[in-house]
Amino acid sequence: MRPPGIPPPARAHIYGAALVSGIVLTAFSSGYGYHRDELYFRMLPNAWGYVDQPPLTPLLAHAFSAAFTDATWAIRIPATLATMASVVVIGLLAREFGGGRRAQALAAWGYASAAIPLIMGHALLTSTIDLPVWPAIALCIVRAIRRVEPRWWLAAGLLTGLSMYNKLLVAVLLVSLAVALALVGPRRLLVSRAVLGAAAIAVLVGLPNLLYQGAHGWPQFAMGQALARNNATSVRIMMWPFLILMLGPPLVGLWIGGLRWLWRQRELRFLAVAFPVLLVFVFVMGAQFYYPLGLQDVLFAAGCASAEPLLYRGNGWRRAAIAGVAVNAAVSLVLALPLVPLHSLANTPIADINQVARDSVGWPTYVAEIAAVYREIPATDRAHAIVYATNYGEAGAVDRYGPADGLPPPFSGQNALHDLPPPPANATIVVFVGGQYPSSRDLFATCAVRARLDNHLGVDTEEQGEPVALCRRPLGGWRTAWPQLRHLD
Repeated sequence: MRPPGIPPPARAHIYGAALVSGIVLTAFSSGYGYHRDELYFRMLPNAWGYVDQPPLTPLLAHAFSAAFTDATWAIRIPATLATMASVVVIGLLAREFGGGRRAQALAAWGYASAAIPLIMGHALLTSTIDLPVWPAIALCIVRAIRRVEPRWWLAAGLLTGLSMYNKLLVAVLLVSLAVALALVGPRRLLVSRAVLGAAAIAVLVGLPNLLYQGAHGWPQFAMGQALARNNATSVRIMMWPFLILMLGPPLVGLWIGGLRWLWRQRELRFLAVAFPVLLVFVFVMGAQFYYPLGLQDVLFAAGCASAEPLLYRGNGWRRAAIAGVAVNAAVSLVLALPLVPLHSLANTPIADINQVARDSVGWPTYVAEIAAVYREIPATDRAHAIVYATNYGEAGAVDRYGPADGLPPPFSGQNALHDLPPPPANATIVVFVGGQYPSSRDLFATCAVRARLDNHLGVDTEEQGEPVALCRRPLGGWRTAWPQLRHLD
């Protein structure tokens, strides 16, 4: 039986929005090319964990590439499914906050056509797999409180434990919620049997991943510190305007309204307080600007529920809501998906706004330019030659496209790639690619830049203009040079 105050689910709208989002993402899943992270995932061997992430997303990349084909549309199936699941969760959250059919429709369609869900849904990223996780944990918590059904706390614990295999970032959500509960209550939840049981389930389910981290010196902390060193200044500036842009300016009033509505709900007030607490954590961490999205989505669902009376007040409010979602969808689709032809991308602001698009262009061209330098090496010497790439995008591109151009498997010192076997001792010639070259050329007896990477699209990617050099004889051998090439970022 449906609990009092919980409307029936608007299945046609919730599942319809999820289905349409899946169809749209699938239709454009082959656009532009692999994202740098996708190239990285398919290159990593399956393992219990890596220095920069838990094992789930690379495992999904391997599984779907093996099951179907080594192409972008196949590797992005999990991303599409995760995005569809997040649409369903947001619609159900609006229902759980008391929203009826129109509120659930507004939440599902508004979220499904918003900017960041579409951008993240277009590529297989760890953040994409996380899209449904934080809202789903919040959904379980809200159900446990509003329905007075402690079993939902245990479901939240299970989801938390499973999410540790994708990102340990869920700990930031839990700490934000705990701080908010300590500040505004209900504080009894912090020591309730249900919540403690949920914590035990989360630890038990996530224990293998936690053991891996402990056995390897908690590499995620080192990775977080590295991200902060590289990103902190820009993140602390950009996180504020991106609060407006992530779901889109037309939807800002809804999630702010949700923040106000939750503040007025005594039993759910902690969700409103958790959001500014999370913002403080993100500001201090300085790692990635999009980390607040998971709780912002919860506020959006609450805002849709709180706005429902206006949707029944008159046609003007309904038309305004439909127009706002439609305008936001039109802009978001152009920004998020490869609708603009690749040769015209540089003539638009899309690549400056959408980093996923920017990181998905030029890879086959870059590999062809690297191969041209490799072919300068006399054929008799190529048995002693390797390709070294500064970052995992370049290495992943060489791994994916290099065999067709006659390139050997690449090496890289970035993140988990440095933990793979180093170059063989007889590798005395190096095609050195990327921005690490100026600080690393003294590791070799001789180095000379032979080319500069150019995507010939005018898109200012991380690789654009970077050197491709020929280096010879690592000084002291690879035992000396290889440790100095390691970098986390």
